[in-house]
Amino acid sequence: MVPVVFVHGIRLSGAAWSEQLELLGHPAKAVDLPGHGTRRGERFTLAGAANAVAEAIDEPALVVGHSLGGYVAIAAAARHPERVAGLVVAGSTCLPGRTLEAPFRIAHRLLMRLPDQGERLGRRQFESMLPPKLAQAVIDGGIATEVIPDVAKAFADFDVLGGLGSYPGPTWLINGSRDHFRRHERRFLDVCADGRLINVPKAGHYLPMVRGQEFSRLVFDAARGLASRPAEASPPRR
Repeated sequence: MVPVVFVHGIRLSGAAWSEQLELLGHPAKAVDLPGHGTRRGERFTLAGAANAVAEAIDEPALVVGHSLGGYVAIAAAARHPERVAGLVVAGSTCLPGRTLEAPFRIAHRLLMRLPDQGERLGRRQFESMLPPKLAQAVIDGGIATEVIPDVAKAFADFDVLGGLGSYPGPTWLINGSRDHFRRHERRFLDVCADGRLINVPKAGHYLPMVRGQEFSRLVFDAARGLASRPAEASPPRR
C-alpha cells in the first residue's frame, strides 16, 4: 500500500498523530508545519506549509490532514499533484473567510493576555478530551497559540475550492456529524474530481484524536483502496 503522511491542526504538532502512527500498522510519518512543534518560532505561510508536506513525501503518498492540516493538504495536492496519491481531508470543509477567521483572532487576543498565553487552558482542554497517552504527547509537542494570526493571514486569500478542484486524484472528505467545520462539505465534494464524503455519527471536530481507532480504519481503507485502484480509474458516482 502507499505510504501515509499526516498533517496536524492549528497550534498542534506531528505529535497529535502519535496514536495513528501506532494504530495504522503501515508506513507513515507526521510532519510539523512551520510555526508548530519542532518548527515553532518560524513564520507560517501557506506556501511554506505546503512545501513542508511535499518535502516529507519520498514516494507518492496518501496525505491525511485534519483541521488546518486538511487545508494545507489541499494546498500541497494542488501544488504537487504528482506527489499526492490521494487525499484524506478531515474537519476541513468550511470555506475560509471572515466568518471562520474572526473567532480565531478573538481567541488569540484573549489567550495572549493570560500570563502563560493560554498554555494551561490548552493543557486542560486536551487532558479532558483525549486518551491520557495522546494528551501527553500533544502537550509535549507544544501548543503554539502565537501562530494563529499568521495562519489567519495565510488563508485570507486561499481559494480552497479552486485548489481542491485542480487536484485530479481521489479525495476522502471525512467529518464528524457534530463538527462545525463541515458547513460547506457538499460544495467541497462537488469540486472533487474523484470524491467521497463520509460522516461519522456523533463525532465532533477532534474525531481523528478522540476516536482514533475508528479514524485509523478509515485511513487504512483509503490507503488500501489506492493500492487496488486501476491506473486509469473512473471517478465514482456520488
